This record gives sequence, C-alpha cells and structure tokens, in this order.
Amino acid sequence: MTASTITVLRQHAEAQYATEIEALTALDTRQRPPRWRMSPWAVATYLLGGKLENGVEISPKYIGNPRIIEIAVATLATDRALLLLGVPGTAKSWVSEHLAAAISGDSTLVVQGTAGTSEEALRYGWNYAHLLAKGPSLEAVVPSPVMRAMREGKIARIEELTRIPGEVQDSLISILSEKVLPIAELDDEVQAQKGFNIIATANDRDRGVNELSSALKRRFNTVVLPPPRTADDEVRIVQSRVAGMGRALELPGEVPALEEIRRIVTVFRELRDGTTEDGKLKLKAPTSSMSTAEAISVITHGMLLAAHFGDGVMRGADLAAGMVGAIVKDPVQDRVAMLEYLETVVKERSGWKDLYRACREVMD
Repeated sequence: MTASTITVLRQHAEAQYATEIEALTALDTRQRPPRWRMSPWAVATYLLGGKLENGVEISPKYIGNPRIIEIAVATLATDRALLLLGVPGTAKSWVSEHLAAAISGDSTLVVQGTAGTSEEALRYGWNYAHLLAKGPSLEAVVPSPVMRAMREGKIARIEELTRIPGEVQDSLISILSEKVLPIAELDDEVQAQKGFNIIATANDRDRGVNELSSALKRRFNTVVLPPPRTADDEVRIVQSRVAGMGRALELPGEVPALEEIRRIVTVFRELRDGTTEDGKLKLKAPTSSMSTAEAISVITHGMLLAAHFGDGVMRGADLAAGMVGAIVKDPVQDRVAMLEYLETVVKERSGWKDLYRACREVMD
C-alpha cells in the first residue's frame, strides 16, 4: 500500500481490502471465467465473508440472503448484464463496487447517472484540441468508462441508471446485445474483450422517472436487494460499517455500545414499517427512506459529538440531532410523524427517557 492510498479520504475497495483479495486469490483453485481475478465461488466468499483454510478471516461486505449474491455473481459470468434494484440504502452501490473489485481488480470504471448524463458519458467523447489539430482519429477519442471496460475486459459500473434520460439509456442496447461500440465518425468499432460486463444500479423509488425501455430491460438480469430482513441483521450491518468507517476516517473514540446501535435501528425499522416491533401500534411513516445507510450516518455523527463535545461515550443526546435530521425531511408531515412517535413510543419505552428528552429539545 502506497503512502498516497493511506492518506486518501476513502480508498477504493480493491485497495482497502487488498489483503483479503490476495488471500482468496492465493487459495482459489476453482475455475475462473476469462479475465476474472478469482472464481465465482471466491467472489461470493469475498462478499459474504467467512474463514479460509489458512485461518484468514474474510469480512462480510453484504449481510443478508447469500443466494442474492450468488445469483449476481453467476449473472456476471454470463453475457447478461446485472441490474441491482432496491430502495435507497440497501447497499446497491456498495455491492456493485465490491463485485467489480473482486472480479476485475478495478472498481473505478464508473458512470454516475444523473438527469444531465449525456450519451458521451456512456459511449465516448472527443478531445477537440486534438480533433481540430489533426482531424478525426482514434487518438482524438476520449473513451468512456464503458469503452475502457470493453477494451480491457473489465466490469463497468453505472450508478442510478433510471436517473439517466431514456434516449441516453438506449445507447447501451447495442453494447449489451452485440458487445460492440461503433465509432461511426471513424467507420470503426470497439469489440468487447472477454471479461467485460456491466453492473447497473437503480432506485425502486425512481420508477417512472426514466423507466427502462423493454429492449433494455431484456438485456439485464435484475436482482433485488431488499432491506435487512431482521433487526439483528441490520444491527450487524450498522456495527460493521461504523467500525470500518471509524478506522478509515480515523474517528476518535470507539464503536458505540450495541444497545445504542440497536436503539437507532429499532427507531428506523419501526418508522420504515409503519408499526412498532410488537405490531401493537400503527405509526405514521415519514417521507424519508429511513435506510440502513442513514442509520450508519446517525451513529457516526453521534460518535463525533460524544468524542469532541462529551466524555467519549455516546448517549441519547448525541444521537438526537442526527436522528431528527434523518427523519424530518418535510418540516410539516415528517415533524408530525416524529412527534407522534416520540410521544406514543419513545416516551413510554423503558430506558428510552434520555432519548425522548434529547429529541424534544432538538425539536422544540
């Protein structure tokens, strides 16, 4: 690991988990698809975690139904592209990055989808200085991450595919069906090398924004990443990600006590589901997604408050500001839902009085 990778704010997955990837690669004797760094079994093990024969522990990157990861990996070994679909905060981008890191050793070939994403971002652009000086040539072509992945036989990632305008999305059809990217201006083309594929992510809540055409849908195998099935799974995810972020960002203090993480997870799950854990009380659901990613953010924020402005031990007062900020996105509707939850659930729950008082202070 170089000095530059040590000082960056966030390392790419292949750098951050290089030791695990190397350990898996060294022991992996199973058949590998062309240009894959490891076999499908090893890729799934990297994502799901486990203990290797030599005692090396592989940390889980995805906590949930292992079959989901196995289907995703198997898809990428075929000529079908992979679409990871789910509500916000279900680790779509996280899984996409780690799949690319394990398969290609390079997770950086990314197109970030927005309403302003152009066709050039998916295909290629031009170096106009070179174009004016010497005319159209391959040297004047500015390759997109997708073109680079085709040339190098790697995985390209497209984030938030349904945020991209429909006519731009459809520029992927020939790439996915024919595995060819024509360069019409040069009467030339780029043919995909073995190992090339695409992982796209899309948000369930963006359906109807820029719906995928039926032709494009047929070229993807869709895998839905659901929210964590149980509270215990979600607590494990939050605990693991907070610990990882704490090390990467050199956050002061230690990972919060399990009971504090469980409190936040419980709040988010109850508001997300619109009912208390025991099912006895219906709740108003806020407009925010109440995702696991937001729970991680609340805990991290609380850690910093406790470390810099408290005694280092995270308590309800340190959680309150981040929690209210994550829940109350709409100042009218969400505020009503939050106040009702505080008065009917948090106030009455044993051992939660400190959280109730702190949240009321923030909201009053």
